Amino acid sequence: MHYKMYEEMMEQPRSLKDTLEMEKSHMEQISEKFREFDKIYLVGCGSSLSTCFSAIDAMKMVSNRNLEVFTGYEFFYHKKLEEKNSGVILTSQSGETADTLAALKKAQDKDMYTVSIVNEGESTMMNESDDAILTRCERETAILGTKTYMTQLMSLYQILFSLEDSPDAKNVLNDLGKIPSITEDLLKKTENENKILAKKYADYDIFYAMGSGPNYGLAYKLAMTMFMEGALKHSCPLYSGEFRHGLIERVEKNIPVVFLDAGYPGDELTNKSIEFSNKIGVESIVYRMQDYAKVDPLLSPFILVVPLEWLIYYLAHYNGEDPGSTRHIGKVRY
Repeated sequence: MHYKMYEEMMEQPRSLKDTLEMEKSHMEQISEKFREFDKIYLVGCGSSLSTCFSAIDAMKMVSNRNLEVFTGYEFFYHKKLEEKNSGVILTSQSGETADTLAALKKAQDKDMYTVSIVNEGESTMMNESDDAILTRCERETAILGTKTYMTQLMSLYQILFSLEDSPDAKNVLNDLGKIPSITEDLLKKTENENKILAKKYADYDIFYAMGSGPNYGLAYKLAMTMFMEGALKHSCPLYSGEFRHGLIERVEKNIPVVFLDAGYPGDELTNKSIEFSNKIGVESIVYRMQDYAKVDPLLSPFILVVPLEWLIYYLAHYNGEDPGSTRHIGKVRY
């Protein structure tokens, strides 16, 4: 059975290619502007927040720039801003996310330079930011926002890594251009194995998601939007280094933990956690970037999200759920 999410997953390679072709020079211009700033804030909510987490953790592995991530309302309510010589990059699929719009207004009230990355050309964020990148995904309606996640993440990487002149940053940018074709290949190659995996775990209700470095952002998306919104499963994200500070006491036989590994220095702890979990009979589900593509490890979230999309798609299917629909989001306001 094909749900709306299926169609949007299959459109990811084209969306990535179109966004890169149509917006790359624009993003490079934005990078030149952001080189001036002493402080850069990244703001997003939900899936868009996860792209900010991944991009900032990747950047901090090659750069010492002053970068911070906030959710929309945390930025609005709780942040004492360094408004002098600072820029803000805001991310949203719709360009109408209330939390992120509040952050945009606060940044503008402080005369901070704002750039939005959005998928709707006539949205408030697109029209009211100082500058904006339009991701070329057409209208995306499935709750998981697969196309928007990938193109938004690519835009953040393109803008931020262009700030650096180091060989490491240039290698990331070079490999970033390979992501559209790699995504197309992975969509074909990883479906069946994850369909089988989803059938095995269809009756499980609790999943943990863990990764280090940029893969924490993907673990956040996996838990907070993919498992909970798409597959309607309880889930929680965790940095690998935090396994022994809590989860080690609750993880037990027959509880699935999804481990994301890219060979980062912090994945020493990921692998220690896998070893411990295997000893006590935990259902360890391990995704290793090196099994899927040979590109710079900092691009791991782009690679691992594809097999994870198939896992979530079929988990929902085997439980009689539509992975692209919602029960409450968009219906209840609080």
